[in-house]
Amino acid sequence: MIYQKTLLTVFFFAFITIYFVILADATTFTVRNNCPYVVWAATSAPGKPGGGKRLNQGETWIVTGDPGTTQARIWGRTNCNFDASGIGGCQTGDCNGVLECKSYGRAPNTLAEYSLKQYADQDFIDISVIDGFNIPMEFSSASGQCTRKIRCTGDIIAQCPAQLRMDGACNGPCPVLKTEEHCCNSGNCRPTPLSMFFKQRCPDAYSYPKDDPTSLFTCPSGTNYNVIFCP
Repeated sequence: MIYQKTLLTVFFFAFITIYFVILADATTFTVRNNCPYVVWAATSAPGKPGGGKRLNQGETWIVTGDPGTTQARIWGRTNCNFDASGIGGCQTGDCNGVLECKSYGRAPNTLAEYSLKQYADQDFIDISVIDGFNIPMEFSSASGQCTRKIRCTGDIIAQCPAQLRMDGACNGPCPVLKTEEHCCNSGNCRPTPLSMFFKQRCPDAYSYPKDDPTSLFTCPSGTNYNVIFCP
């Protein structure tokens, strides 16, 4: 009996140690809603649990990401309605009608994208409007070792081209037109007049799939970040 208790104690403390080591290595994203309206924040990463949370003006939500996470996203949804079990839908950014997302959101939505602890021990971060724009956004470092701050706050919805316009958002040319010119499925494409509309108003953001030179940013691995709606 004493041996069993000792063994359980060892396992317990080993678990606690591993838990806090993993927690210490995790990257923290502080998601804040500064908009004068409710935003339903969302996050999703391939192969990992996602999530979602209602944020009134001034509220925050802490999201964590593990080293090695790739192609993860944080975004905001607007004009949502969910029942007590978290089933419902949103006008923009909806993720299959659930509050806690298990998949990427439906276009249009402004995206904060990240891959953690990648080449040369760097995090890669960006804001993308390839899938359109629904909420102004800032994606910035919250750690002293990096001062990166990227934003997309242009007046995109009010000035949206007619073929991309919808209530409360401006859709992306690829989701709407679905052409090789705009979607770049073959990996070889150039800016278009529609992608340039977004780029002129949000120079930091991805406006088409090959927009890497002006839209992909890095910080040292271990940096923590802020994602701010309506900065």
